[in-house]
Amino acid sequence: MARIPTTPSATPAAPAEDEILIREIDEAVRQDDALRFLRNHGGKVLAAFIVLIAGLGGWMLWHNHQESGLEKQSETLVTALDQAAQSDLKSASATVAPLTDDASPGARTAARMLQAAAALEQGESDKASGLYREVAEDAEAPPALRDLARIRDVAVRYDTMKPADVIARLGPLAKPDSPWFGSAGELVAMAHLEAGDKPAAGKLFAAIAKDEDQPEALRSRARQMAGLLGVDAIVDVDKLLESEGVRTPGGSGGAGGAR
Repeated sequence: MARIPTTPSATPAAPAEDEILIREIDEAVRQDDALRFLRNHGGKVLAAFIVLIAGLGGWMLWHNHQESGLEKQSETLVTALDQAAQSDLKSASATVAPLTDDASPGARTAARMLQAAAALEQGESDKASGLYREVAEDAEAPPALRDLARIRDVAVRYDTMKPADVIARLGPLAKPDSPWFGSAGELVAMAHLEAGDKPAAGKLFAAIAKDEDQPEALRSRARQMAGLLGVDAIVDVDKLLESEGVRTPGGSGGAGGAR
């Protein structure tokens, strides 16, 4: 039986040679476009490239200089802290003197705090207070150290300050959600007491006494002050007696307990 001849397709597929030729022509056109672009804008591209490389080089030099400067500041602070650890605050103060003005915010703050501590040790309360105020008013200083400096400044000048000024300066820090609640709260509570506001003082002392995150020595003082002012500052009587060795967990008398 004779075969029926097949009809060739109307659009035969391009031979492989044609596809290769098309790709070569396309590549040549793109190369010509690139050459034309370089002829017209090559100078601008080269200039921009040079500026980019120069800028990158400058940044790398500046960054290296900054890193070197920070490393030197860190070494100075470490030396000063070693001196302070040996109770030689006078030498520590002299060591960090170059950092009090021309240094990074962190190093500058640490230097001033060290110098303030040295001034206090030498009985120079006015100098110490001035350094603490510099830290407290330095917008670039770490916030936590600014708050600490404010508390230290008030502690140094407390006897010469009006109760209202103490409350105004430390009031925002004398809150239970503040990391400085204990330190600031005790000073503010004393200021309330001196101002004649016993209810406010007793309430604040009681809040400090009930805060288990505070040091036990501070809580004990606050508990005693609250008691003197007629405010209950004890959350768990049994736990308090046990911690003071008055009663055992089982309720039996301990040292000084029931006989």
